[in-house]
Amino acid sequence: MSNLNFTFPQKAKTFTYVLMGVGLVSIIAAFMCDKPVVSDEHYHHTRAWANILINSFFFMAIGLAAAFFLGLQYAAEAGWATTVKRIIEAVAWFLPWGLSFMMLMFLLGQFGVHHLYTFFDHDAMVHDPKLQAKMGYFGWFWWLRTILYMVGWLYFTNKLRKNSLDADNAAPNDNSMHWKNVKLGAWFMVLFAVTSSTSSWDWLMSIDIHWFSTLFGWYVFSGMWISAIISMILITVYLKKLGYLEFVTESTIHDLGKWMFAISFLWTYLYFSQFMLYWYADIPEEIIYFQQRWENYKPLMWTVFFINFACPMIMLMSRDSKRNFWFLTFVGFVIFVGHYLDIVMMVMPGTVGKHWTGLSWMEVGTFLGFLGLFIHVVFTNLTKRPLMVKNHPFLQESLHHSI
Repeated sequence: MSNLNFTFPQKAKTFTYVLMGVGLVSIIAAFMCDKPVVSDEHYHHTRAWANILINSFFFMAIGLAAAFFLGLQYAAEAGWATTVKRIIEAVAWFLPWGLSFMMLMFLLGQFGVHHLYTFFDHDAMVHDPKLQAKMGYFGWFWWLRTILYMVGWLYFTNKLRKNSLDADNAAPNDNSMHWKNVKLGAWFMVLFAVTSSTSSWDWLMSIDIHWFSTLFGWYVFSGMWISAIISMILITVYLKKLGYLEFVTESTIHDLGKWMFAISFLWTYLYFSQFMLYWYADIPEEIIYFQQRWENYKPLMWTVFFINFACPMIMLMSRDSKRNFWFLTFVGFVIFVGHYLDIVMMVMPGTVGKHWTGLSWMEVGTFLGFLGLFIHVVFTNLTKRPLMVKNHPFLQESLHHSI
């Protein structure tokens, strides 16, 4: 088969540099223009920092969810996605970049450069007895958990990827590396089942320090999972347009489209359930999260809900829609933006509060900058190995996959 080795097109590479340049300019402009609404000597460019946190988490989460999806394929011994495994691995390998940005944000918060996290702010803690009572969870133990999350995720992602690449160099019919990954994938599912929820509590839910939700971890997980699936679909369709991945069948992309459709409904179920349960209980300390968003972010709430629910429900219901690659690309990109806005809705109310005035060009530019970096890293990873795996026991199944 031809075109097994991907070459990063120069035009595409230049385009990613342009996007990163736009992002850098936007971040600088955001700090220059980010002034407190009222005079406040303790204001630390909160909106600008919140914007960086949103993008850092969103793209980190895509890499993490891709790593989860890679481990899931091994643990389930699924064969249908074998022909796109290199794409899954390339997206997953953005995780070190994403975690680096997250760690930088945490360190800057710890040293008082920004005040996005209240538990890093000594002055706020002094005047908040409830926060003082929680510092056993948010003190050194928070840092220990954060380091363990990152080390664990990177270890499993690296081992899964390394074993997959080593399998290419193994003797014909030597599937030992594959079976090692089956075991690793199963253990990774156990780790991920716990840490995907607890990390979302520690990194996102803790922004609203006195609010909690037992559904929040699953809600965040569903959003990151569908964003990763969409990334894989967009990359696969783009590479096929360039003449690569001729061995990837229409049915494989159709299956990815079904994942996008199904997880959209999982996200919708969790989104509505979380909102409905708190509304029905009407407990003051619990409804404050949604009350703030309902009063100051209502247009954003409705936009996120309709994009991420109505769009896939109406546009991806039929079989043909998931086999029309250009239509699938359009819908995927719309939902991708919708889930970015979902992260905006999680972060901005707890940091900027009622002073947020909607997306500015600087925030859009920052998103484009991170998107450019994401594309550049993923495509660079794709150039390092042939696009088709070797010595995989389910390769023939995937090559002839048809539904």
